[in-house]
Amino acid sequence: LSPRLFFLHFNVVILGLGFLFIFTAFTTCGNIEQTVVKSLQNGTFSGSGYNSLGIIYGVFSFSNLLAPTVVTVIGPKMTMFFSGLLYSGYIAVFIIPSTWAFYLTSVLIGIGAAMLWTAQGHFLVENSEASTINRNTGVFWGLLQCSMLFGNLYIYFDWNGRTEISGLELSFYSGVYGTCIGATSEFGEAAKGLIGISGIVVGVGEIVGGGLFGLMCKNSRFRRTSVVFLGMVVHFVAFYLIFLNIPNDAPVVFDTNTLKNPYLTPSVSIALLCSFLLGLGDSCFNTQLYSILGHVYAEQSTPAFAIFKFIQSIFAAVAFFYSGYLLLMWQLLLMVLLGFTGTLCFFVVERMQNFSADLQEY
Repeated sequence: LSPRLFFLHFNVVILGLGFLFIFTAFTTCGNIEQTVVKSLQNGTFSGSGYNSLGIIYGVFSFSNLLAPTVVTVIGPKMTMFFSGLLYSGYIAVFIIPSTWAFYLTSVLIGIGAAMLWTAQGHFLVENSEASTINRNTGVFWGLLQCSMLFGNLYIYFDWNGRTEISGLELSFYSGVYGTCIGATSEFGEAAKGLIGISGIVVGVGEIVGGGLFGLMCKNSRFRRTSVVFLGMVVHFVAFYLIFLNIPNDAPVVFDTNTLKNPYLTPSVSIALLCSFLLGLGDSCFNTQLYSILGHVYAEQSTPAFAIFKFIQSIFAAVAFFYSGYLLLMWQLLLMVLLGFTGTLCFFVVERMQNFSADLQEY
């Protein structure tokens, strides 16, 4: 291994560790945010955790329009450094609760998130080559997703056995699905503690997928389209099992347990299997999306990652608002339709890229 390659690999590992530390703290705050905020409701504090998360992703989406300029002017390293400070400010606001500070830091972290992820994409591409982009993406994604393991482990030990924990709204696999498990009356006293366990198992699936698929694509045994197709199938299996195993009204129940009965008697084993499949499928999509963006747009990585995060965060912001109102079956159906459409779009882009490469050989 040459000194240059060692340096590039070292940079990727350090990048992953940095995101691990930041998002361990952010995951912990995000997953218990609504619960903590509800306990603080009084004459001087009236914030909403759901509104905060919606603000974060809404600002995140539109801040991506400015992120490429910032990264170009001050560079990816300084951009990530200052963005990390904004994340620290958001976490610190939980120590001294204030409604205006709560929402102000939500805006700031939305801005910081756009800068952080755009700079991350640029830095990852800078430290990768065509032959190493898949592996480096897998290494980074695996390290990043350790944050879900550590953050949810803390949540489990802190909240296990308590009855006041309610919905989590970070994303479907770590937010809506955790809410569904916690609201399932058939799980009894263990339901609340299972939220943290579910997040840990999702993290395990992400880590396994990040390492496994990075190595597979590196050795050309699996094409990117094969991994993405596998991710779609894994998610569809998870959605079907969730549909059978979890009550339909689970996402919209916050103060009471579920009233409707699922098709199967709810099983903890099936619920945690679905958590693993959600994490595994998510890693399939994300590692290959990062890989193809870094490969196709190696010279324009900053705007490419900014556009990608712009679209992604818009849908995430919308999800935070509808997830508390739509029954589980409609949420699952929506994800099936969009997942299938997104997979087809990935196939088209990959095919166009391969066709372009074939033309260049002649």
